[in-house]
Amino acid sequence: MENSEIIIHKLNRIEKYIFGLKEVFNVEELSHYTGFKKSYIYKLVHKNSIPFSKPSGKVLFFERKKIDEWLLKNSHKSNDEIQQEATEFSLRKNKW
Repeated sequence: MENSEIIIHKLNRIEKYIFGLKEVFNVEELSHYTGFKKSYIYKLVHKNSIPFSKPSGKVLFFERKKIDEWLLKNSHKSNDEIQQEATEFSLRKNKW
């Protein structure tokens, strides 16, 4: 890698880290944070599928905590997690 490529790569990592520290995003920042295209974000807003605020009636804002929760909803457990829960359930059931 050339020095300029290394610098650009490091700046991109710093930028992503900074976005992770922000509490409120605009559409462009949310696009960087999630990797979603801006057009897809607007589509999600139009369908009320994503939590957002529109205080002035025009500009969209997104609370990072709510976005993180939204991104992680409908999560699926791994086979290891399911096996662990089954084992714990079995142990509890056998104690009674």
